[in-house]
Amino acid sequence: MKNTELKIQNLKCHGCANTITTQLSKLDGIGEVVVVNETDSVKFNYSNDSNLEAVIKKLSALGYPIEGENNALHQKAKSFVSCAVGRMNS
Repeated sequence: MKNTELKIQNLKCHGCANTITTQLSKLDGIGEVVVVNETDSVKFNYSNDSNLEAVIKKLSALGYPIEGENNALHQKAKSFVSCAVGRMNS
């Protein structure tokens, strides 16, 4: 397993972190997901490059694109929904 850390956008609180951790942990080949709010980053282990690509796509779909990617208004809105869901499920 390889490990990496991605800087992400729109990370606001523990609710966001809970949603990200829950959703990324469901992906095949992904393990040990840790969200660090202080650095706007997510750390995780992955098996291969296709797993890494799946994480990046999932983060974007949840409203947390990686740093440097387009952060359109609809993604910011998605992050608020993800945040609320994470708060309810924590």
